[in-house]
Amino acid sequence: MQHTLQKYSVDYGEVTEQYKKPIKYWPKPSVDADISWKEFEAIEWDSNYYDTQELPEVMLGKKLFFDPKLSSSSQVSCSSCHNPELGWADGQEIALGHDHLQGKRNTQSLFNIADRKSYFWDGRANTLEQQLIGPISAHNEMNMKPEKLAGKLSQYKEYRRLFKAVYQSEKITFNKIAHALATFQKTIRSQPSKLDKFIKGDHKAMTDQEIYGMHLFRTKARCMNCHYGKNLTDESFHNIGLTYYKREYEDLGLYLITGKAEDVGKFKTPSLRDLNYTAPWMHNGLMDDMHGIVSLYNSGMQMINPTAEEKNADPNFPVTDQHMKPLQLNEQEIDAIVAFLKSMSGSYYKMPRPEIPRK
Repeated sequence: MQHTLQKYSVDYGEVTEQYKKPIKYWPKPSVDADISWKEFEAIEWDSNYYDTQELPEVMLGKKLFFDPKLSSSSQVSCSSCHNPELGWADGQEIALGHDHLQGKRNTQSLFNIADRKSYFWDGRANTLEQQLIGPISAHNEMNMKPEKLAGKLSQYKEYRRLFKAVYQSEKITFNKIAHALATFQKTIRSQPSKLDKFIKGDHKAMTDQEIYGMHLFRTKARCMNCHYGKNLTDESFHNIGLTYYKREYEDLGLYLITGKAEDVGKFKTPSLRDLNYTAPWMHNGLMDDMHGIVSLYNSGMQMINPTAEEKNADPNFPVTDQHMKPLQLNEQEIDAIVAFLKSMSGSYYKMPRPEIPRK
């Protein structure tokens, strides 16, 4: 046993040395031929962050974001589900909103939302402004009629003053509200993590275990078929086998938007940045242990696919994504991948809540 561990340790070091050099010289990842992957990219510390937070439209959007008056009950704000203390999510399996009604899906973090190409787990909104209508109007979230929100806020002299400072008119409209909220949310960005420091040349920023986990992430574990680039996401949709088809927790995902049988069970690939702050994970929030998630991928999730007869009888019977395959990772390899996943969390700053207009 001792000999085995020693051999593992030697291999470990040989592998990690391949990455202690500029990223353009790193070994290429193992990805399938149909994947247009992008190399990892370090993010920079936003040196203008605090100045940006003082811009009038950002300040207005921040007040709106934290103001419960945007809900019909005046008790639920955007920050009720997107709490800066909880990685801009809510720390719950599924969201809790108006009248303590539960939603159906896990609250997505707002980190790096400016970089997204679509919104919601099923991608049903193409812009951040369009996305806002959903939670504001949903009966189990904020339960506010968008057409009535502007009139409600117009009763507050301070809001009329703030809107005039930004839009040169005291007239408040839903479009202005949405634009200010979107402008603020686009300032919510991840801060550099150990991975970013490593990519930029600080090769002591990550441990050998984390580097080895990164190597596995890029090769044997096949993670870069979907998680790549600056935010570790392909911004696309996949069925990884968590549809719970015709069982409790069933969620048909993208299919509910497109109506296409091939989209049953597909959900948006999430970013892997700041995972330490955004648990629980997955569209249904049922996973709160990274080892469990890596073990799920390790299985390949192909064992739940329908037979040819079942698929013929039910065209909507979901099929797990072809890029999911059994990985045959051992426990040491799973531990290393988890260590790497945790190395991508660097956002320690917790935004204080602003003063809300009350007159």
